[in-house]
Amino acid sequence: MFCLSDRCFYYYRTLDEIMAYFKNLLAFDYGAESGRAILGKYDGNKILLDIVHRFPNRPISILGNFHWDILDLYREMIEGIRIASASSQYIDSIGVDTWGVDFALLGKDGNLLGNPRHYRDQHTENIFDLAFQKMPKATLYSHTGTQFMRFNSLFQLLAMQRDQSSILESARHLLFMPDLFNYFLTGIKVNEYSNASTSQMIDPVKRNYSAEVIKAFGLPTGLMGTLVQPGTLLGPLRQQIVTDTGVNAAPVIAPATHDTASAVAAVPASGSSWAYISSGTWSLMGIETLKPQVSEKALAFNFTNEGGVKGTTRLLKNIMGLWLVQECRRSWLRGGKDFGYEELTHLASTSTPFLSLIQPDDDSFILPSDMPKAITNFCSKTSQKTPDSPGAFIRCTLESLALKYRWVLERLEELSEQRIETIHIVGGGCQNSLLCQFTADACNRPVVAGPVEATALGNVLLQAMGLGLIGSLSEAREVVKRSFPLQVFLPEKPEAWLEPYARMLKFLS
Repeated sequence: MFCLSDRCFYYYRTLDEIMAYFKNLLAFDYGAESGRAILGKYDGNKILLDIVHRFPNRPISILGNFHWDILDLYREMIEGIRIASASSQYIDSIGVDTWGVDFALLGKDGNLLGNPRHYRDQHTENIFDLAFQKMPKATLYSHTGTQFMRFNSLFQLLAMQRDQSSILESARHLLFMPDLFNYFLTGIKVNEYSNASTSQMIDPVKRNYSAEVIKAFGLPTGLMGTLVQPGTLLGPLRQQIVTDTGVNAAPVIAPATHDTASAVAAVPASGSSWAYISSGTWSLMGIETLKPQVSEKALAFNFTNEGGVKGTTRLLKNIMGLWLVQECRRSWLRGGKDFGYEELTHLASTSTPFLSLIQPDDDSFILPSDMPKAITNFCSKTSQKTPDSPGAFIRCTLESLALKYRWVLERLEELSEQRIETIHIVGGGCQNSLLCQFTADACNRPVVAGPVEATALGNVLLQAMGLGLIGSLSEAREVVKRSFPLQVFLPEKPEAWLEPYARMLKFLS
């Protein structure tokens, strides 16, 4: 007898027979710092996740430009397929998710034209003035419903136009990052909707590229590929990959290829009175709706409408997130002090509360050479005490994030005209119990933390839906509840956050 997933397999004689019962769904989850190949094993009731390959994502600066090392990332993908194939008898499907907005350009022969730019590259600084000459801000928002961030795909393309890029002049196809990997895997050129919806070129009502925006910005009409929805089966792996890795010709399925879209699909929620925070390098906080919000109020709050699963829209706000902590740690590491994340969280927990606060989305924090110095400068500029220890810096960032979450929560309630009862935090940030408790207290709402691997889990769930193994989004979320432990944080001292929130509002006005 072998027991797993609340089922006892009395009728299987060997472990090989047991594992053959499972569907092996291979998810590639690329983040700003690292990537993982994660094998999801689904038995019809629960999902088990096994990280079979983990690798760094190492962008590189070349001639003053900041790029993704796309060929290195693809090499790691092939290695992940090889490892997964060696550990499993059969791979039933493969899916890829990445961050949003960035893209690659292909020439008329289908070859890659240069390494894709990193969204933190400086070439889009001060791009808004030029953009709003092409189309006024309010008009652009009415067509796209997208939060204005200088690195959105549309503004990256505009910067390339301005700079008379020879690559753009030669381009015949634009593929967003996960679509590029899918092209490498299958030879098929399509753009999956959830990732394309981050570009500021998609009409969220028509759920297609905005002809008005494409025309106003003078983009070639044939540059944008065919859109497909999450869960679309693209095709089998190319024969060369099968030969090189020893894997079977597994079908490649486009999950919700934008990492946040996959993460939201794995939120273990029910009903409609909940918000999510997909917490990692970025914090993506929002709600799931059936209709996009492109009102003047949504524009004033600078909220974005991104494509979700099964016709849903993710009304959300991008917040800087744990990038602030990651860059502090990186700065201290360069100085010879190697703090672990758990150690930094402990130091923060014992530091003085509310000594100083920052606006997490201040431009000075996008790509600073020294994050602690950038935080110090912000505090000095705003006449606050400056953090004087690693614990004080981390406490400042975590408290500031929790207060920014409260501001976003209030705006979401205003836009949706309903009270949000629960906040779900998923992704790597849900492991930071201090941030989870801060969020519960600052927002005065229960916080449900987990699952950690929400993005990869959502990727796997969408593959299962594409294969017909799961029928609906609500069914997928029930699978999550059965498969992974969750932790609940209740508000403990919400009144202590009222005065700091009043201080934070001065930075947000």
